[in-house]
Amino acid sequence: MRASWRAGLPLTCCSSWESGFCTSAGQQGGAGPVCVTGYTKLGYAGNTEPQFIIPSCIAIRESAKVVDQAQRRVLRGVDDLDFFIGDEAIDKPTYATKWPIRHGIVEDWDLMERFMEQVVFKYLRAEPEDHYFLMVSSWNQEKYTPMSSKVPFCEGGLPECTGSGLWLLMWLSCLLSSSLLSSPLQAEGYVIGSCIKHIPIAGRDITYFIQQLLREREVGIPPEQSLETAKAIKEKYCYICPDIVREFAKYDVDPRKWIKQYTGINAINQKKFIIDVGYERFLGPEIFFHPEFANPDFMESISDVVDEVIQSCPIDVRRPLYKNVVLSGGSTMFRDFGRRLQRDLKRVVDARLKLSQELSGGRIKPKPVEVQVVTHHMQRYAVWFGGSMLASTPEFFQVCHTKKDYEEYGPSICRHNPVFGVMS
Repeated sequence: MRASWRAGLPLTCCSSWESGFCTSAGQQGGAGPVCVTGYTKLGYAGNTEPQFIIPSCIAIRESAKVVDQAQRRVLRGVDDLDFFIGDEAIDKPTYATKWPIRHGIVEDWDLMERFMEQVVFKYLRAEPEDHYFLMVSSWNQEKYTPMSSKVPFCEGGLPECTGSGLWLLMWLSCLLSSSLLSSPLQAEGYVIGSCIKHIPIAGRDITYFIQQLLREREVGIPPEQSLETAKAIKEKYCYICPDIVREFAKYDVDPRKWIKQYTGINAINQKKFIIDVGYERFLGPEIFFHPEFANPDFMESISDVVDEVIQSCPIDVRRPLYKNVVLSGGSTMFRDFGRRLQRDLKRVVDARLKLSQELSGGRIKPKPVEVQVVTHHMQRYAVWFGGSMLASTPEFFQVCHTKKDYEEYGPSICRHNPVFGVMS
């Protein structure tokens, strides 16, 4: 697989909410990744899929005081041990459910530390002192790198750890140069920091948008289950449409064909409720291409962002990048997502070439640029699988930072990535 690394230069289009904080744990023979995003993927190195997939949320007890959020937490005695994570956290109505990570950025390191503690001990059933861990932090938030190293070394007692970027996706595609949304371009194994681009739109924003649409139209949804209902509809019925105006017309002409019905059960009285799912099917994912629907402060579509990222790269690598746009992340799994992105990106590129030809008075005819968006069967777990491959190699253990190094040099050691010099 390594022989084909330099066969091309892919631009890896990764969901920004997927690229925030990852860690991996494994035995001496290999390390297994734990990708923490909207969902947390748990497992050991060498596997093609994670063993556990749980929501990245934590349920804690809070008081009803009108004070700062941190002061409301109940921490008397052993109350700080009274918390749940994942699906158990969602099923605890008397607890306050918190999401430590939003848009790929860790917002609450105290809750993150408690979350990772249960991940390692309860799900992986691992002793941290006997395992190697792979820590992956988002390139677009370099200031959080010291905290991502403090948690495993100071609090978790991990013996060894390495800092690595989200170029784990390159291990999956077996290509050495890539660029990630919400992460800088990587060409020939080097990070170009000037190409950092972050999209403040996440899968949770789609859920909230669908929830808002349902609240305005449907009255039969239990209020306490509106978010879970919107999430289920998003995952089951949503898709990307080629033209939003024509899609509205299709639903108006033949509503029986396009409008679906969702059946749920009220958690309180155990009665069924049925709702119609109409325009929400395509309006939800449409915020990737019209983000102003959900966030008025951000107006750029994902195709424009991809184009800007590539245009900020060295000119010699732009054509290969346009030709290899690789999708990764759960929210890129919507039907026809890749086709829509490829079409819109092609339109932007062709418009620029046409303008260039007009400005030259027709004397210069630019060579057409091939645009290709690549989908693959490992698209959903691409980052996790890339980490699994990396942590399975013998070279991985040679580039780990030890706790002794951390105590001597501090968190700055995680800003240096020795992997490129040893394993590339």
